[in-house]
Amino acid sequence: MLTTIIGHLLAVCIGISLGLIGGGGSILAAPVLIYIMSVPAKSAFAMTLVIVGVASLIGAIPHWRQGNVNPKIIALFAPASMLGAYLGARLASLPFITPTIQLVTFGVMMLVASISMIRKGASKSEKSLDKASHSDQHTVIPKWLAIALEGLVVGVLTGFIGIGGGFLVIPALVLLGNTPMKEAVGTSLIILALKSVTGFAGYFGHVPIDWTLLLSFTIASSVGILLGSYLNQFVSAKQLEKGFGYFVLAVAIFVLIRR
Repeated sequence: MLTTIIGHLLAVCIGISLGLIGGGGSILAAPVLIYIMSVPAKSAFAMTLVIVGVASLIGAIPHWRQGNVNPKIIALFAPASMLGAYLGARLASLPFITPTIQLVTFGVMMLVASISMIRKGASKSEKSLDKASHSDQHTVIPKWLAIALEGLVVGVLTGFIGIGGGFLVIPALVLLGNTPMKEAVGTSLIILALKSVTGFAGYFGHVPIDWTLLLSFTIASSVGILLGSYLNQFVSAKQLEKGFGYFVLAVAIFVLIRR
């Protein structure tokens, strides 16, 4: 009983992190399901897609109302990302892909995410990214193609280990798509929700799902993202991101040790 309560409180925190900093939810969801709720790794990664996907869709509503969602960028990024998510999930469902392989990959990506968050929190990344978006750093291939390729790669990661890749998607939208930071955050939430659908479709029927736990966790994280979106008006997300990055780093080390 206590474990269930703790797990669902953490699910609320997952939603809050999405609402406050536009990412981090999927990085926390899988460890909570695996190490606290004792869900098998493959099932946990599949359930993470639904939990974070629904929360992201809800979190995108206020961004949409504020005009911070770019349909053109979604049209470029989402299809390749959705395809990648499905392929990544089907790959993860294959018998020779063991939970250990997924957990090690997940832990490594958590390390990358934590370093990205720590650096962003310390270097005023919003200004630096917005400034960089006006420079033409990607002249080798067209930007539309670069955005689609980025979507495919991030989608594969999403399907394979359940992470939304907000720490990859947002910089890609800013740097490759010349998208303002606030618009990139809102747009990334829609993209995450879309690729979560195809990612889960890749797992469906191939891994067992605890539907009751999935429903309750989804509701808890959705409440969290509404709370996080409200608190975002009063709290500087950039100040939180560095501290959250160190927390993710600690969780990454734990995952790699336990795996």
